[in-house]
Amino acid sequence: MGSQTPATSVAGISAVDPAGFADEYFAHLANVLGRIDRREVGAFIETLLDARERGSRIFFIGNGGSAATASHFANDVAIGSGDYERPFRALSLTDNVAVLTALGNDFGYEEVFVRQLRVLAEQDDVVVAISASGNSPNLVMALEYAAEFGLRSVALTAFDGGRIRAMADQGVHVPTELGEYGPAEDAHMVLDHLIGAFLMRVVRSGQTGDTER
Repeated sequence: MGSQTPATSVAGISAVDPAGFADEYFAHLANVLGRIDRREVGAFIETLLDARERGSRIFFIGNGGSAATASHFANDVAIGSGDYERPFRALSLTDNVAVLTALGNDFGYEEVFVRQLRVLAEQDDVVVAISASGNSPNLVMALEYAAEFGLRSVALTAFDGGRIRAMADQGVHVPTELGEYGPAEDAHMVLDHLIGAFLMRVVRSGQTGDTER
């Protein structure tokens, strides 16, 4: 879960026995997934396909549980898609402990992503910020940099979307109540596997980035 994360709460679940709790949790998660805008999902996929066509990098960033999701996303997009001739050049900026601790120690945790982007990113690369709250300062700084230096940005959010939902060029919003970190992060991982499966299909079928054909 994210920084400054309270214990996960889930609205409307009243069961006290484990099986009943599981039944209500699954039902609630299914409701959340059902309310995600499929057009937003499609637009995100198109952005990833376009980055592949252009040979651009795709940087995933996040904190806590969302850092793990960023790593998982980068793995599934870059490696899981199975294309080594014309790959998705995806990587997570959450994975190098030496870099994160050096930047956090020397410049403050708010700059652990933006300073990596300053070194690695080129114009029209894609930055994907993952956050339930959407208000993490290091993600905000990264998207500010993206806007200033011509990087494309995507926000995967929950709750009310926070600051990064409004800042990003596009996004996929998971409609959860405030504090529902579990369902929010569950849904972000479902998006990872959904998108990874679609990209794998594209690669295996030999399609280009134009999925309308």
